Amino acid sequence: MLFKNQLQALVLLCLLVLPTAAGLAQTSDAKAKSIAGKVMQHMGGEAAWNSTRYLAWTFNNQYQVWDKHENRFRWEKDSLVAIINTQTKDGKVYVAGQELQNSEEKQKLLERAYALWINNSYWLVMPYKLQDPGVTLKYAGEETTMDGAKADVLEMSFDNVGLTPQNKYKLWVDKEEGLIRQWAFFRNYNDAEPAFTRQWSDYKTYGSIKLASNRSNPQSDFKLTHIAAPATVPEHVFNSPTPIEKL
Repeated sequence: MLFKNQLQALVLLCLLVLPTAAGLAQTSDAKAKSIAGKVMQHMGGEAAWNSTRYLAWTFNNQYQVWDKHENRFRWEKDSLVAIINTQTKDGKVYVAGQELQNSEEKQKLLERAYALWINNSYWLVMPYKLQDPGVTLKYAGEETTMDGAKADVLEMSFDNVGLTPQNKYKLWVDKEEGLIRQWAFFRNYNDAEPAFTRQWSDYKTYGSIKLASNRSNPQSDFKLTHIAAPATVPEHVFNSPTPIEKL
């Protein structure tokens, strides 16, 4: 049952970093919303984000392809493959090319794949989610990033969204470029210190949007790799029971 243990371990990581419900019915302040709007513009704009259909990337040795428009998500690690509908959470799970038939085990793995979709995509596209329903933004002043850039700081919390309660993020938006350059994750809204603070850097243009690959900090290097936003994706990508060639 190695495949199951691997996925369970990844889910433990997932639950640490999901955007979640803080139980706080708040309203974003005007300055924070204005900065968030500028971030969206510098990332390519809302229209470009909405028109981007496919995203692919590797996160922590997991490769995934997301069809935003059709709510399809393919996740794979080693010989384990899950293909799910992100609205219905239905799908298929394959182990070493063979479809998993045990309904109880399959359902557990599909639920975990759904959680991994939320988590892994957030590590890629968080700047596009600043003004999603249920997100509260507060302006928290000016600070300097770990790389020495002057930044406006936003505090992000959540109300009735996500899978685990009480999380909070702190975001550093570069004053010159208008892009998020650093983020910090707090397991609980009232925590004095974050669980981690990491870069959000190395931006490049993929299709019509910008995405950043570097999530490193002085304690550890961590990068997203194989990032792509192709205009089209072969249909077999969402049907193959075995790992695919990266897009």
